[in-house]
Amino acid sequence: MSIELPDKMEYSKYRLSKAKETILELKVLIDNHFWNTAINRMYYACYYAVCALLVLDNIKVSTHAGVKLKFGQLYVKSGLIEKEMGKLFSDLFEKRQKGDYDDFFDYDEVIVMIFYPKVLMFLKLLETMISDKQQDL
Repeated sequence: MSIELPDKMEYSKYRLSKAKETILELKVLIDNHFWNTAINRMYYACYYAVCALLVLDNIKVSTHAGVKLKFGQLYVKSGLIEKEMGKLFSDLFEKRQKGDYDDFFDYDEVIVMIFYPKVLMFLKLLETMISDKQQDL
């Protein structure tokens, strides 16, 4: 199913704004040592940005696994995005699952602080790609 131009532009802008809003939550989570929730929010910030990018290429996906798969196929395997950035998104996907659903498991400050600057770079990269695509439409 194809998304019409005004709808996909609005959806993309909305998802990118959700990514930016979600990343702002991290400061509070980090300051209060909510490590699992910080991983969750880093994943979701990236997820929202990936969704914002996919929709501009008329890709509609209904599951998190589908978003991860399409992102890998269309942007990482094609070379539009470095493999390191694709791995970051996949790692966050797995860590979010583990942190949210596995019992007796907790992340720590070290893991969160390793991922945090990488997530900021990921979001900056996707924001640039999204902006370029929006200008081309």
